[in-house]
Amino acid sequence: MKEQLVNTLQLQIDPVSQFSFLLDNKSERSEILAKHKLWLAGIRRERPNTTRPYKVGIYIRFFNQTKHVHYLDLHKKQYADAISLCPMWTLVDYYVDEGPSAPFMENAPEWGRLLDDCMNDKIDLILTQKISNISRCIDEITICSRILAALSHPVGIYFISEDIFTLASYYQTDLHDLGFLPKTSLTPFALTENSND
Repeated sequence: MKEQLVNTLQLQIDPVSQFSFLLDNKSERSEILAKHKLWLAGIRRERPNTTRPYKVGIYIRFFNQTKHVHYLDLHKKQYADAISLCPMWTLVDYYVDEGPSAPFMENAPEWGRLLDDCMNDKIDLILTQKISNISRCIDEITICSRILAALSHPVGIYFISEDIFTLASYYQTDLHDLGFLPKTSLTPFALTENSND
């Protein structure tokens, strides 16, 4: 029954969706994504606590394809209105990179400024519309969210469209997983650890 549900979810994956960058190796990655969606469907979702004080940074990838001249201002107002419903949250700044698609992080100056503010304890919650706004490379996003969550003042990222909060309790074990490090970078650690036996 569970396998049939996974197969059904695989069929529902739209390759042109915002997750298309995850589906390079269609069969293996789509199976992993379907299993993750199944797992997410079975748990109670966690979102940023609206009663906890947060210093909020809004990250926007802006490319106006609409007829509205002031679309960016309308987009910012939507975020400001939403944050005003959370009296303990403080809007620090908007970080807007322009372009039709997300670059790699090193080519996104406003994302870099946002990360700098996070490292300097000015931001502890990043709100953005979707994962693909930040980078084309899922590894960059994964490593970045782990680094931010491991700071002495943990910083969470909330992806609105995907309803993913990187500081949710069910992601905490993943934050300490060394699996994202290249094997060669673990070699000196393994040698040091074995020499202490």
